[in-house]
Parts: sequence; C-alpha cells; structure tokens
Amino acid sequence: MKKDICDRTFTFSIRIVKLCQFLDDKPGVARTLAQQLLRSGTSIGANVEEAQAAQSKADFIGKMMIALKESRETRYWLKLLVASEIVSQERISQLQTETEELTRILGAIIVSTKDSK
Repeated sequence: MKKDICDRTFTFSIRIVKLCQFLDDKPGVARTLAQQLLRSGTSIGANVEEAQAAQSKADFIGKMMIALKESRETRYWLKLLVASEIVSQERISQLQTETEELTRILGAIIVSTKDSK
C-alpha cells in the first residue's frame, strides 16, 4: 500500500504541475491561484514520501496529517478555480475526483495507523 500511495500522489503532482503550467499562461488572478495550487497539490506527495522515512509512528502520522491537510487545501483551490470560471468543470473534474479519493485514502491511512499497535 505504501508504494501505491507514493506512486499515486506523485502522478497527481504531475497532473497539478501541468494544470498550473496552463494557468500560468493566463493573465492576472489565474497565475496567483496557480501558485497556491502548485504549493498545496505537490506538497501532498512530498509529505507522503517523507512519511516513508518517518522515525516513529507519531512522525509518520504527523507527515500524513500534513498531506491530508494539503489535499483538503488542494480541493479548495480546484473548487475555487471552477466557481470563479477560470477553469471549466469538465477540464478538471478527474483531478477533483482524484483529490477526493486521495483525501479519503490519507484519512484511512491515518486512522488505521493510529489504531495499530
């Protein structure tokens, strides 16, 4: 499972980078939102990767909690991009779905790790 979440969040980060490259070509607010999205969207995978080298169970949970928070923030920025009509729903619906799935997976990993002895 560890390998799967690492691969999945890395692939997600690539998709976020590509969306941000698209947004960066647009003037004004789109560029600013792209910067926010880039930070939160790529931080998910970075923190999941760091969790793999955690020094303790608490350290692992802490890194995964940060990844979960970043996932929720990413969900917010994607929702804002659609609501403000900067990006169409159709263009990023799969990315939004993946964000929701990652959020649920990360939450489940945290809960199961807390429950394990």
